[in-house]
Amino acid sequence: DAVQPTLVMFAHPHCPCMGANIGELELLMTRCQGKLNAQVWFIEPAGVPRDWLQTSLVKKASAIPGVTVHCDLGGKEAQRFHAETSGEALLYNEDGNLLFQGGITLSRGHSGDNPGRSALVNLLEHKTETKIKTPVFGCSLFEAVCHVEGSSSQ
Repeated sequence: DAVQPTLVMFAHPHCPCMGANIGELELLMTRCQGKLNAQVWFIEPAGVPRDWLQTSLVKKASAIPGVTVHCDLGGKEAQRFHAETSGEALLYNEDGNLLFQGGITLSRGHSGDNPGRSALVNLLEHKTETKIKTPVFGCSLFEAVCHVEGSSSQ
């Protein structure tokens, strides 16, 4: 978007950790209303059932004002952005420069104050201009089944 920053998040529609990520995104969009656009790309691997994307996570993300939900067939967009973990978020400014890359939860599936959301708010409110990277906590985007143990990326 050439007018305001854009947040791009990649998500696995069956990741048990994504509820917290979507909740944090909702808080961010409410706090920074009108200061950014957001996109959530839900991965759809080849060969999954037709109703793969019909989850409560997709519905909840679709209901957040200012958020557009997309289907990422075969994970092509995730690969293009080098995203590997469900919940990975990237913030680009109006000029297309990457300002933030990382997660917006403190740990797997946990909501609450965290460095990722705080960094995004500070960037959007022009309190910092430094590129920021935080750890991402979630399942692999490229596995059909999510595993709770050992799936965090840093």
